[in-house]
Amino acid sequence: MAAHRIPTIRHILRQPITNPRTCQRRWAQVQDVRFLATHGAQERIIAKYKDKLAMKAKEEGLRDISELQQAYKDKIERLRKEAAVPGATAPLTPPPSPQPSSASSTSPWPAPPPPPSPQFASSSPPPPPGVKTLHSFLDLDKVSALPEKEIQTLWRLRHTSNPQSLHFSLPSPTFDTLLAAAKRNPSFVIPLPRQMPTEDGASEAVSPAAELHYLQFAHPHSKTTTLLFTTLAEFKLRGEFASPHTTITFHSELSHSHNLVLGQGLVVENRGVSIDEARWLLMCMQKFYVLGREDKARGELLDMFTRGDSGFSVERLLEEAEKIV
Repeated sequence: MAAHRIPTIRHILRQPITNPRTCQRRWAQVQDVRFLATHGAQERIIAKYKDKLAMKAKEEGLRDISELQQAYKDKIERLRKEAAVPGATAPLTPPPSPQPSSASSTSPWPAPPPPPSPQFASSSPPPPPGVKTLHSFLDLDKVSALPEKEIQTLWRLRHTSNPQSLHFSLPSPTFDTLLAAAKRNPSFVIPLPRQMPTEDGASEAVSPAAELHYLQFAHPHSKTTTLLFTTLAEFKLRGEFASPHTTITFHSELSHSHNLVLGQGLVVENRGVSIDEARWLLMCMQKFYVLGREDKARGELLDMFTRGDSGFSVERLLEEAEKIV
């Protein structure tokens, strides 16, 4: 009887990831309280120069100051606009100019249409500062009309220039299974095979060994899941301040429309892990987080690690990680 196989992460190739840029947003509400100090300024000026204004009105052949103001209304308004200081003698934000109606407009050109709203903009809240969503890499309004194969090709081309990077894609059902397990088990350890020299010191003699790597899942956005790999020795030494050597990000914006989840990652140079080793860690992670009907032993190890069960065995972990399926 053929074993039931779970779809695996596909197209794990070299690919780039842009380092998140930390940005800070400041929100403030400005109240123009200086209006209170300038309110009634026109009346005070007229009262101060009342005699001179009356004399000017008489010279112009006008009856009073009111007619003088009416005669110089356009000039006064023009000078007032030229001398306006936003926030002091004018509003902080000028009022919008009235738009002519389509019936009275004399322009031969039609009014430009409003900018289109992105198809995916309203489907989820904006990401927190420093989090890259799929919008940062692809124009989703354009690629949403493309078939799955072409999107995968664009994704590969987008991430092929950086030799320290990974990229991949996986079917939505596979990711859904992985995501559910990641939320139940946000951390785990993965063994990375190593070749260690034997005790006799012979230069060519080596013995098989394994180095444990600590993984952590995080969910900074509704459409973004991150996976961090750190050596277990580094994590024991620095705890939450340990620096990951590999960062993986899953983007699920196209999950419902194309049955596709895209991923990209970066392997930090000179941190003791190569691109191939990081790829192996990613594939081994999937063995424990995407389980088939015959993977009860791996599921038990994952649950035991999450519970902190003293029965968790590194030997069993190595045995399960070395299995091909």
